[in-house]
Parts: sequence; C-alpha cells; structure tokens
Amino acid sequence: MSKVSTQASASVDRYVRAAIVVALFVAWEIASRTGLVDARLLPPASTVLATAGELVATPAFRNHLWTTLAQTLAAFVIAVPLGAILGLLIAENRYASEVLKPLVFFVFSIPKSIFLPMFILAFGIGFGQKVAFGVFSAIFIMMMTAFAAVESVKREHLMVARVMGARFSQTVRNVYAPSMAPVLLEAVRLAMIFNFTGILLAEMYASRTGIGNQIGLWGQSFMLDRLLAGILIVSVLAILFNEGIRVIETRIGHWRT
Repeated sequence: MSKVSTQASASVDRYVRAAIVVALFVAWEIASRTGLVDARLLPPASTVLATAGELVATPAFRNHLWTTLAQTLAAFVIAVPLGAILGLLIAENRYASEVLKPLVFFVFSIPKSIFLPMFILAFGIGFGQKVAFGVFSAIFIMMMTAFAAVESVKREHLMVARVMGARFSQTVRNVYAPSMAPVLLEAVRLAMIFNFTGILLAEMYASRTGIGNQIGLWGQSFMLDRLLAGILIVSVLAILFNEGIRVIETRIGHWRT
C-alpha cells in the first residue's frame, strides 16, 4: 500500500471515529430532551458540556486539575524507568527471576485498591501518598513487560557483547535498550492508564484536593451535571495522555526496525 493510500485511510478512520462520537452525543441529547431517560439521572449532553466549560474556567477547579496532573506525571516519571530497570535486573539474574517473577505476577493479579488503606496509613493523604499509590499501580505492568522484553533479546547478541568484554552498562545501552524498546513502548501507555486510574482512586478515597476528590463529592451530593462533566474532563485527559505517549512512540519508532 502506498504512503498516500495509507494517509487517506488514516484520515477516513479519524472522520469515522469523530462521527461516532458526535452521534453518541446527539443520541444522548435527544434521549434526555425527549424524556426517553430521566433528565435528573442523565442531564442533556449540552448541559454537561456547558458545565464542563464552566468548571475549567473556575480557578478552584483548575487548582484541583493541576494537582491531579502533577501527581500523575510525578508517579509516571518514577514508575516507568523504575519498573523497566527492576524488570531487567530480575530477568537478567536466573535466581532472582525464579524467586521474584512469580511474586510480581501474584501481586499484579491482586486488585490494587485493597492496598490503598496501607498507603494512607504510611503516607497520610497528601501529595506523596497519591504519587506512591500511582507508582504502585503502574510499576508492575512495566516489570512484567520488561520480563517479556528481556526474553525477546537475541541470545547471540548478548553472547557477542560478553565475548567482546562489554560491561553490563554497555550491554544494557547497546543490546538490551534497542531490542527491548518496541515492547516497552507498548507498555508505557498501559502504565499511564494504571497510573492515572490509581491516582483518581486515591483522590476519591481519601483526599482534600484533585479531580477524583471532586468527582467523589459530586456523586455523593447527587450533582449529576457536575459528576458527568468531571468524568468527561477525566476522559479527555486520558485521551490526551494516550495520544501524547503515542506521539513519543512514533518519534522514536526507528528502534522498531
């Protein structure tokens, strides 16, 4: 397929996706306005969009927004490299791999929300607790992906590096990093999703600030227009995070070849 055909196909896909989103909002508006659903339970889409605009224009809400963004980015910056490095070190050592890999998979399978009270007891309900829980929510996906990435590295490349006397740091930089990059890049977006979800959960559970805290309060107060507006804003943030990482992935995609 030619480059022009590929670009045209991508443009069509974007228009189709946009049309689906618009159709969903139109159906939502019609259902609320015509009484197909109770407007008290599902306010019209136009009302929710207007409420979202009003919230974003409010300084107090923007403070909550920046708090959530700061916590999310801080946890992400810690969890991604730390998880990748720990995963590499564990997978590289045969004994550590046999002992620790099953434990990592075991902890990953447990819902992270049950650990949240422990983080509150250890870190309180401030900024550090949200970042710590975000890291905890995301780090295991990076470690598990690093395990798989190490297995994807060709043994002959490692053998050649070791025969030539390469130090471990040189092997990581020149052999592991290029080979693992395509697999790890796929995991980064998943890590952001786990991280963002963990931050919001921590804010809803015990916090005085943040978007999660506000969404929890609006839900308890039955302020559905603000609740849905908050969910809409969070959804847009999640999409922006995902697309931002996709752009970075595309820019360094030459490692895939």
